[in-house]
Amino acid sequence: MRKQEFLNALREGLKGLPEKDIEERLTFYGEMIDDRIEEGLSEDEAVARMGTVGEVVSQIVAETPLTKIVREKIRPKRKVRAWEIVLLVLGFPLWFPLSLTAIVLVLVFYIVLWTLVICLWAIEAALWAGALACAVGAIGLFITKQPVPAFGTVGAALILTGLSIFLFFACKAATVGTAKLAKKIIRGIKNLFVGREKTK
Repeated sequence: MRKQEFLNALREGLKGLPEKDIEERLTFYGEMIDDRIEEGLSEDEAVARMGTVGEVVSQIVAETPLTKIVREKIRPKRKVRAWEIVLLVLGFPLWFPLSLTAIVLVLVFYIVLWTLVICLWAIEAALWAGALACAVGAIGLFITKQPVPAFGTVGAALILTGLSIFLFFACKAATVGTAKLAKKIIRGIKNLFVGREKTK
């Protein structure tokens, strides 16, 4: 692919972003291709080193704040006509609750995901606290010369410690998985607003 083809495809893929951002990105990638050509690569090789247009667009969209994308999407590209304003006002009882419901549902889903992770970590903390309490209690029972309950308490401390070690890895995996899922959700929302088709 030639430099100009790459930049044209990139412009098409980024059309939902603010024009200023698109121009900055095109300038950046254009200069990067020029630098690689100066280093001795052919134009096709320099463009190939950039990655596919789809990969570059995905990276740029992922780095762009969601608020900036939404602001650009809702800003009218032309002067709004009187009949469009009338339709917006008349349709307000329909489109506003639907939009608000969609936003609230996404927000609730996001909060529930992180609440589950927080609950797992709270259980993890409770298991460690229980293990520590049992260890301290066992020491007290040994000091007061009650060996049978002391050994039972040591056993409980070991069980709680084992459970907390096992749960630690589950908590860590849940946190990493939830963070990845949250990123995918936000990336999906951004892609909806940018309204781009997958570019090869």
